[in-house]
Amino acid sequence: MAIFLNENSKVIVQGMTGSEGQKHTARMLGAGTQIVGGVNPRKAGTSVTFDVIPYGPVADQVTAGPTEVAVYGTVKEAKDATGADVSVIFVPPAFAKSAVIEAVDADMELVVVITEGIPVQDSTEFYAHAAAKGVRMIGPNCPGIISPGKSNVGITPADITGPGKIGLVSKSGTLTYQMMYELRDIGFTTCLGIGGDPVIGTTHIDALQAFQDDPDTEVIVMIGEIGGDAEERAADYIKEHITKPVVGYVAGFTAPEGKTMGHAGAIVSGSSGTAQAKQDALEAAGVRVGKTPSQTANIARELLA
Repeated sequence: MAIFLNENSKVIVQGMTGSEGQKHTARMLGAGTQIVGGVNPRKAGTSVTFDVIPYGPVADQVTAGPTEVAVYGTVKEAKDATGADVSVIFVPPAFAKSAVIEAVDADMELVVVITEGIPVQDSTEFYAHAAAKGVRMIGPNCPGIISPGKSNVGITPADITGPGKIGLVSKSGTLTYQMMYELRDIGFTTCLGIGGDPVIGTTHIDALQAFQDDPDTEVIVMIGEIGGDAEERAADYIKEHITKPVVGYVAGFTAPEGKTMGHAGAIVSGSSGTAQAKQDALEAAGVRVGKTPSQTANIARELLA
């Protein structure tokens, strides 16, 4: 099994005709994702042909060569024509808010926002809109979600790992990839990059509960980073609600105090939001925390053994 995304998910790409949208749509198709349409109001009624190169764990099940994907004028038109239930957004920051709101209003079950650099006010508005409508949003500023061997929505390389017993939720995109690689011998049910902006949709807590409820996930790996209190809140939640073993890693032990590091949410004030404070909270909840990604992977491997 997997969380939020599986082999039956039908995906449309908002921004498919742009350079990033085209590049990653081709890679998603190559990974076996059911891409059923794209959205661009100026190119409605046309199509884009992708040269699909199969790769990853389902490479032998994907047809190589030209694949034509229709372009629709709106998300609703795309959904009505294809039965799509997932939208992934590659539009520029200035247009991201309207793109997310359009996907939410079309009642997509899952909206994955890859775009980075979206103003926090815009993110706040479309997050509130999605929450009010009961639509799950992942991101913004994230690598997306992959259920290896089933579907890949976003920019995560599908050939790092195959399906297995570990669930992964991470604030960091590159650390998502590294942890997938470190544990490639075991594999994952789902790997989820939630993004590091101050306002995001799906949180560590949402993913933790979904992995708790997934019968195929045996160990959960949670990657956090400095800034905010998301990891501390996750620690409280783990203590009360999660019975499966959780392994943690917190990026940013050497970050200077008061300086924003990388992600817009990664700012530390005094002792609040430091890597040490997060590690202390997680360990108090029974989470084993690795000092490095490799050590974290070894702890997960040990727990599975």
